[in-house]
Amino acid sequence: MQKLLSSIIYSICLILLSLAYINDTKDFLSNFAPFCTTGNIKPVPPQTITPESLGITASSTEPSNMYSKAYCLVDADSNRILASKDEDMKLPMASTTKIMTCIIALENGDMGSIVTASQNAASMPDVQLNMKAGERFILQDLLYSLMLESHNDTAVAIAEHIGGSVEGFAKLMNLKAEELGLGSTHFVTPNGLDADEHYTTAYELCCIASYAIQNEDFMNIVQTPSHQFSNYDGTRAYSVNNKDAFLTSYNGAIGIKTGFTGNAGYCFCGAARRDNVTLVSSVLACGWPPNKGYKWSDTRKLMDYGFKGHAQAAVTPKNPLPAITVSDGKEASVPVKRTSTESFNVLISKDDIITVSYELPEKLSAPVRSGDIIGYENYTINDGLYMSIPIVASKTIDKTDSRYFANILVRMFFANY
Repeated sequence: MQKLLSSIIYSICLILLSLAYINDTKDFLSNFAPFCTTGNIKPVPPQTITPESLGITASSTEPSNMYSKAYCLVDADSNRILASKDEDMKLPMASTTKIMTCIIALENGDMGSIVTASQNAASMPDVQLNMKAGERFILQDLLYSLMLESHNDTAVAIAEHIGGSVEGFAKLMNLKAEELGLGSTHFVTPNGLDADEHYTTAYELCCIASYAIQNEDFMNIVQTPSHQFSNYDGTRAYSVNNKDAFLTSYNGAIGIKTGFTGNAGYCFCGAARRDNVTLVSSVLACGWPPNKGYKWSDTRKLMDYGFKGHAQAAVTPKNPLPAITVSDGKEASVPVKRTSTESFNVLISKDDIITVSYELPEKLSAPVRSGDIIGYENYTINDGLYMSIPIVASKTIDKTDSRYFANILVRMFFANY
């Protein structure tokens, strides 16, 4: 039966093709696919958007004479790198680890739950809350101890409470890193004490921080000047104070975390916001004692460069898109559209170049369904991909069949008589 049907379709096509050489018939058939022509549909060439066309004049010289072994500055909205040195080098990150510890606790823990300190937690080296084995706390209070004074015993108590063990909690941390697309970050401890295979990069630490500062509860904690609490049984009182000097010394600073170990050196991951622009920076291996202030100096240089040398501009997707040829379809081409035509902001300097390029096929095969993603409109800034907007078919094109060709024959017959 299938062979018979195929033979019928083939015969109909031969009839129509032969009739196409008769002028009147040819004109008639030109109204139908596949006999009509779509003309020469040209691919869309790449286009350049200059900062000047967007009104951007900001410019600055990238920081020099930095103390950090590796550093990075990103636009927090896109994680686009604005300045960096060895940003992909795997390095220990000390207590900046606790940014991820806090986020895992906020996302997986009950803030009102009771945390019981184990002997393992109580045995952690300085810096400590000096909790005692068996002592009980409310989880929310411990997050202030974790982030304001960077207590190592608190980090382990939180990890054991939520993950069942330090190892179980580390799995949660690594799963989150994988979820965030961080391929050069690996956690072993919740407090950042030196350990083999415990590392991140300057860039990926910025990505972790960019994610964390989207959490309102996280921001409330890291911006708190001080916090007082008691253990659950009310037998001991505690007071913790924010050790992040950047928070009160830099215009627009919003946190977030310092760190130091013998292997990692001084580390800091900071964030600042001005005029709807949020920047995140990280400095790793930024000196050893007694050079405690190097991390602040490097961070200010990065932030100054970001704010003084860049400005926001709105880009609106508006270039016309061509129809795409469709083979074996009931129409010869399909119109396409973007999934979004809304303007989006870019943070750039006058030296940056935005390029718009297109990933579109020369031809599609029917059937094509309305809403099918058929390509992308890509926006790159310099050499880095900034955004991809999906391009979809805006209507359905069904595949030709015997009924379609039979209908053309019938219409052609009545058109002539």
